[in-house]
Amino acid sequence: MKADLQRFKDELTTHLDWFAERGRKVRFWWRDDDAVEPTPALDRMLEIANRHGVDLALAVIPKDATQALADRLEREKHALVLQHGWQHRNFQRKDLGEKAAELGSRRDPDELLAQLREGKTRLETLFGEKFIPAMVPPWNRIDPEISRCLPGIGVPGLSTFTWHNFPRTRQIQSHVDILKWKKQVRFIGWESARLRFDLQLTRRRNTGGEPLGLLTHHLAHDEGCFEFLDEFFAIAAHHEGAEWPEVKDLFAATN
Repeated sequence: MKADLQRFKDELTTHLDWFAERGRKVRFWWRDDDAVEPTPALDRMLEIANRHGVDLALAVIPKDATQALADRLEREKHALVLQHGWQHRNFQRKDLGEKAAELGSRRDPDELLAQLREGKTRLETLFGEKFIPAMVPPWNRIDPEISRCLPGIGVPGLSTFTWHNFPRTRQIQSHVDILKWKKQVRFIGWESARLRFDLQLTRRRNTGGEPLGLLTHHLAHDEGCFEFLDEFFAIAAHHEGAEWPEVKDLFAATN
């Protein structure tokens, strides 16, 4: 394990050195899903964000979001809020082999958009200026018809996972999920983390400056996840070949 950790650190540093030597920077951002209330795990995430000076974009479930969470985040400089659907409930047909989605093809668009509009209003009320009008669909899936309607309800931003949805203006993706979800939920491991970052950083050597999105789920983290965050940010948050734009600026920009 120590060898895998060292290999991860060495390779991440080598990639960022490559960008720095050419006067370039990899843009990173951090999204964490499913927040509804304060927890010890969330406290640990906020401590990491503050220690390294990077924004933490929390995808909050509007229906279940609490005043206690709003109070906890009120004075957190690096904590921002995105909209995580309305209730994080699956409406697709598992018996037909359909993958889970709340904002999927089996919803009545008018009913769903009304819920999403209500969710936006609730998050604005709870979190004020910390709320960024950007949708994070539960399970990272959204029907194209619903996606096209989001700007019309005042939510122009969108964030899903990798290339799952066709690129559009104000779409900021996540790319590396540090959790293994099948069977026992746990950290993916240092070798898997190395390979995933290697793919994304290699792509950015040859493509544009798409922000590289780190995806976490604090409620499901084991100690391996928190160890990863400590080691990753110790390098990526302080290297001259990396930068961490403010999340509000990422979603405000046209790309």
